[in-house]
Parts: sequence; structure tokens; C-alpha cells
Amino acid sequence: MEIRDKYVVILAGGIGIKFWPFSRHHKPKQFLDLLGTGKSLLQMTYDRFKDAFEPYQFIVVTNKRYLSLVKEQLPQIPENQILVEPLRRNTAASIALASYKIKKLNPNAMVLISPSDQLIFNEQAFFEAIDLAIEGASESGNLVTIGIRPNRADTSYGYIQYFPDNGKQVKKVKTFTEKPDFSLATTFLESGDFVWNSGTFIWKNESIISAFEKYLPEMAEVFEEGEIYFCTEKEHLFLNKAYSLIKNISIDHGILERSDEFFMVLGDFGWSDLGSWQNLYDISGKDKEQNSVKGKALLYDTENCFIQLPQDKLVVIQGLKDYLISDSENVLLICKLGEENKFREYVTDARKIDEGYI
Repeated sequence: MEIRDKYVVILAGGIGIKFWPFSRHHKPKQFLDLLGTGKSLLQMTYDRFKDAFEPYQFIVVTNKRYLSLVKEQLPQIPENQILVEPLRRNTAASIALASYKIKKLNPNAMVLISPSDQLIFNEQAFFEAIDLAIEGASESGNLVTIGIRPNRADTSYGYIQYFPDNGKQVKKVKTFTEKPDFSLATTFLESGDFVWNSGTFIWKNESIISAFEKYLPEMAEVFEEGEIYFCTEKEHLFLNKAYSLIKNISIDHGILERSDEFFMVLGDFGWSDLGSWQNLYDISGKDKEQNSVKGKALLYDTENCFIQLPQDKLVVIQGLKDYLISDSENVLLICKLGEENKFREYVTDARKIDEGYI
């Protein structure tokens, strides 16, 4: 395969609800500097791949609301390589859009799908896993993901069980369960036979299009009709119509749970999907009481807390354990750390008061 046949697709259309109130609908987490590096998560994702891909090999998929943010933060990416979704229809639609656009650009493409909000600590080991995945994906039909050894029973991830005895580094997936309940996630963890799905995928573009045709034929039919409109001035008009016709479903539920050509490469490179305040707390520096403080705080009898404050505000906290305190713009959030399953309820209720709170 020629180097020019490789593309990286960055998915950057999420709303980051589990980082509310720091992450808002008008500027969600992928556009924020969560780590204090001076760069957003999206910019860090681009930087991770920029030495391995030329600018023309990047595709960014985002919501129409965030087009200006993508252009501002990634001026290296030509606007015609930023695919704008008129409605949120989950990751199956985002990946289908990118796949059918790439099909018109390069029928021989090998595609890497990357979220825009992951943290990779050892990039050399990451790209070694990517190289193995590319090798596995070179066989027609194969869909390959990077698997991560789990360290806790977390219901935010998909769990992959794989056939371990083929003697190869590219393992065929035996079962894939997307976001199990806590009891089942605990069973998976205790068995030692499962890994997390990292959400980083590699496949031939023709392989994923064949999978759409097999498992999501209605969606495939809609995007197939757009071939004559892609890379033309009528592309956005086609997408407005297309997104009114397709269903909201993840790539995991729509294809990967059902595919018999799903493979996994085990990755060990220090990974976090930065999906929640808990994830950020886990990787942040802490004091001797295991508090992580971003801002100015006086703490008394307080432990295991994550505290994020504006730089011009002092907060005094006494007697808290395992709490999240986040003061951002016009919202002060105080809740138990690690209970992000309640955030959707918080945001729904805040919207009833005023749209400005979300």
C-alpha cells in the first residue's frame, strides 16, 4: 500500500456532557485545554498524527455548530476536509460520511479512525500497535481495533473477548459487548479474558463500506446516493437531506457487535479516553490527601476530591471526601466524584431553568 493511500479521520462532533459545566454545548471538551498544555484535546490529537500523515490525508468530522472552532484550532486542515454534520446521528453516521467521502477521493484508501479526546502517554508504542493493526486490516474485510487492558469495572467502554491461541498479534474477536451494566462489567474484569475497545479503528475503506452494506444497509443506501455530490458545492445540501433519513446509532451497536470480521490488537501505551471528570482526576497530580486542585483552595479535612476553579477565585472547603467541585462560567457544580451517570439529568434540569446553563 502506498503511503498516500492512508487517511486519518478525527471524530470531533461530541458534546462532552460528562465534563459539564466546563464543557458546554457551544464549546465542548475536545476544543478545551483540559490538561493545561496550552492546546485543546483536538489540537493534541492532530499533533499526534501530523508527523505520520500529510495535511491532505486528514479528515475531521464535526457538527455544524463547531465548524468555526475546528477551522480556528486546526488552520492546517483545508475546509473541504472538514465534514460538517447538520444533525447529531452518532458515530455510525460520522464514520459512514467520512468513508463515502474518502471512497470518492481514493478508492484504495486505508483509514484510521481516531476520537478527538484521547490521551496517549507513549506514542511510540501507540504507533507500533497501529502498524500491527494496519497489517491486520490489509486483508480484505477485516475491521481492526486497538484493545486496552481494563483496570476497573467501567460501564463507559465496550468489552472485547478475543481468541487468544492463534499465535498472532492480530486477534480475532470472539464477543464484543458495548457498555455493559456494572454487574456484567465486573464479571468481564474478573475473568481476565476481556479488553476495552479504545475507539481507535483501522480498516480498508472498502471493508467498512462493505460492512455498512451488510449491517446498516439503509444508511449505506443513503450515503451511496451522495457520491455525485461529494466534493461539489452541493455536498452540504445532500447532507441536510441525508441526515434527516438516517437513524441514530453507534458504530459499535450498528456494526462491530454484529461483525464476524472484527479483530483486535492489544495496545499497551498508557491510555485514557478522558471521558469524564473521574478520568481526568485519575491522571492528575494530587496532594498527600489525594486532592487534585486546579485553582486556589484552602482545604480542611478534605480528601480524594477534584477541584477546578477560576484563577481569580478562592474557595474554602471543609469535610468533603470523593467530591467534584467545578466552577465554570455561570455554573457551580458540587457532586460526588465518579457519578457521571447523573450528569445527563443535571443538564436536562439546568436546561429547564435557562439554556445558558448548558
